[in-house]
Amino acid sequence: MKASLLFLLACTAVLAVGARADAPEEPKALVQKVQELAQIATAMAKDVYSRARDSEAMRQARQWLSDNAELVKQRLVRLREELAELLKKTPAA
Repeated sequence: MKASLLFLLACTAVLAVGARADAPEEPKALVQKVQELAQIATAMAKDVYSRARDSEAMRQARQWLSDNAELVKQRLVRLREELAELLKKTPAA
């Protein structure tokens, strides 16, 4: 994620230089253009961070499921056995 963020900041710097080339003599326009580009870069950084966080949560969920799948299977087998024994003990009507 650090590499993506650094890449994003580098792109912002390149865009700022491009904005300066578009408006070399208009400081207000340049400041506004850089602010717009910074807002776009911030939105992109938030999106990248959100995706990374979401993928980390998904990875942890998959890990939890894989770690506990065998335990769940064992409990289901035990429950099925207990249910079968309970049905054997109940008198037939």
